[in-house]
Amino acid sequence: MAETSARPDAQRLDRWLWFARFFKSRTLSASVVSAGKVRVNAERVAKPSHSVRPGDVLTFPAAKQVRVIKIIELGTRRGPAPEAQALYEDQAPPQRRKAEDKEQKVAERKAGAGRPTKRERRQTTALKDGLE
Repeated sequence: MAETSARPDAQRLDRWLWFARFFKSRTLSASVVSAGKVRVNAERVAKPSHSVRPGDVLTFPAAKQVRVIKIIELGTRRGPAPEAQALYEDQAPPQRRKAEDKEQKVAERKAGAGRPTKRERRQTTALKDGLE
């Protein structure tokens, strides 16, 4: 708290990442920073107490992707998601999904293979009824 009162234009990196809801806990955000996985303005940072300011660009791994974030403003609390999203601007290009991923594949099976479908059972029943 002494840091925010001494330097209102800066904030601890681990605290800002937690306020912006990139990590579920401040301890988790501090451990990611301590592991050296966060870059501030293209420079690797290893201390959670590193100060960040509006205009800084952060690069870090989160949820199976690399995030590139520009800080717009500093947070005052860990509020709801819309409030957290107002703290940053996403600089990464949108992920393109393959056309194959977008299309849902329909289960296919060869005729006569395995258990009959409801349609095939109806056709079999109709055929049996017609023969009798």
